[in-house]
Amino acid sequence: MDISVFTNKAVIPGDGDLFVELKETYDLWQMIRNHVHELYPEASDEWNYSGKKFGWGFRVKDKKRVIVYLLPRESYFKVAFVFGQKATDAVMSSEIADTIKNQLQSAKVYAEGRGIRIDVRDEKILKDIKQLTEIKLTH
Repeated sequence: MDISVFTNKAVIPGDGDLFVELKETYDLWQMIRNHVHELYPEASDEWNYSGKKFGWGFRVKDKKRVIVYLLPRESYFKVAFVFGQKATDAVMSSEIADTIKNQLQSAKVYAEGRGIRIDVRDEKILKDIKQLTEIKLTH
């Protein structure tokens, strides 16, 4: 089952907890979070408990919507985005990896858009995640 490493509703995770659980990927988490804040300084951070099935997840938000979700797992994390049609079109015409484009294209369309999740296990994916963040903020 794909669940957060943080499942105790009574305990909001902190940086120390993240460092222990994410291990080598902790710095990548911080790089992505910091990149969003560089692009959008007014962004706010929040931990959100989504229930027993999912546990705790981290959100970086603007005033109205979530820009990016960071989902902690054991020794890695997932980055999740939800894209509306304009943003989806921008992703499809970008230099982003075909695997991500294919995942987005095949994602079910909901009222709020299409959602994708990307495993972050090393720095190879950072360029694409940064570009996805820029597209999200533009659209």
